[in-house]
Amino acid sequence: MITLEKVTQAKERIMNVAVHTPLVKNENLSEAFSAQVWLKREDLQPVRSYKLRGAYNKIASLSMTQQQKGVVCASAGNHAQGVAYACNKLNIEATIFMPVTTPQQKIKQVKLFGKDKVKIVLKGDTFDETFQDASRFCENSQAVFIHPFDDREVIAGQGTIALELLDSAKEPIDYLFVPIGGGGLAAGVCSVFNQLSSKTKIIGVEPAGASSMKTSIQNGANTTLEHIDKFVDGAAVKRVGEITFAICKEVLHDIVSVPEGKVCSTILQLYNEEALVVEPAGALTIAALDFYKEAIKGKNVVCIVSGSNNDITRTEEIKERSLLYEGLKHYFIVNFPQRPGALKEFVNNVLGPDDDITYFQFSKKNNRESGPAVVGVELKDQKDFRKIEEQLQLRKYSYQYLNEDADLFTHLIL
Repeated sequence: MITLEKVTQAKERIMNVAVHTPLVKNENLSEAFSAQVWLKREDLQPVRSYKLRGAYNKIASLSMTQQQKGVVCASAGNHAQGVAYACNKLNIEATIFMPVTTPQQKIKQVKLFGKDKVKIVLKGDTFDETFQDASRFCENSQAVFIHPFDDREVIAGQGTIALELLDSAKEPIDYLFVPIGGGGLAAGVCSVFNQLSSKTKIIGVEPAGASSMKTSIQNGANTTLEHIDKFVDGAAVKRVGEITFAICKEVLHDIVSVPEGKVCSTILQLYNEEALVVEPAGALTIAALDFYKEAIKGKNVVCIVSGSNNDITRTEEIKERSLLYEGLKHYFIVNFPQRPGALKEFVNNVLGPDDDITYFQFSKKNNRESGPAVVGVELKDQKDFRKIEEQLQLRKYSYQYLNEDADLFTHLIL
């Protein structure tokens, strides 16, 4: 466990750099869940995520000799921005390794915050591959590695959020939802609440496609996932930290794995209803409320909104994943007769008046009687899907439903 003394020292170090972010009651969520739902707005930090806390605390704690050697980090984006911001403030050279798949918006932000103190190196397709490259570089250069989560000073920095929460909350917090990637934030928050508010139930939230902490706790040992869905890039790691795992397995009350599609629906809901822009990792805790709606009724609930570094170019993918999750978007391979009017018959006989074809791919083969077409249909009501399947079967269409075939769906659609 990280001591209160260490977290308090971190609070003093970052006082003039990180913002004491507001704890804001959200009326719409409170009404929807019959609870008092509060949002800890870490998206309002200068780098638009909580990562500044841990990065600055670690770098500021280095000796003068260590600072002169420079620092190195590996990050999918938010930790990199925190390191860049800290190094610019402290006048320290930094080499930042980022996955090749990192959104351009985050790369530009790192350059903006770090200015001439930062050199960016794009290596690897995942955080874990990038981490290995950064570690090798660090050994050769003798620079100091700033781990994004598995470091006691970094964890202490993230733990300052808990001190602020307890200072801002007017009533005891019954439930606290914390996003988990590598576990640094959860470990820091758990350490403080375990010592100052042990009755608060802390619920960790992971993306379903990268539930490394939940898997590790279930296995009783830190476990490396073989494959992950990288969509929730701020929280998608194959392996959590050793320190963070040791803390979280003892103090977390539960872990919820939220489907990526649900995260996307939450992002769109927050934008449309609250004018609140969040990144996928930033939406995790709010998305998890649906899985706890009975338990939190009448309770004081806090969700940490961890960041808002969302890339606008991802909007179409977010909408698509949301529609798929909500059961409003469906893809089929349909074998059409190769004759005039076949598509018109399909539209008139199979689709309802509110159904819309949003994707159609077909290549006519003159030497065949029929040919496959990939058809994407968007519905107004998910219940209408059953009617489409009934009509396909009634009219004896040869078809294959793609939504349930992950490999084929990814190959043909995504």
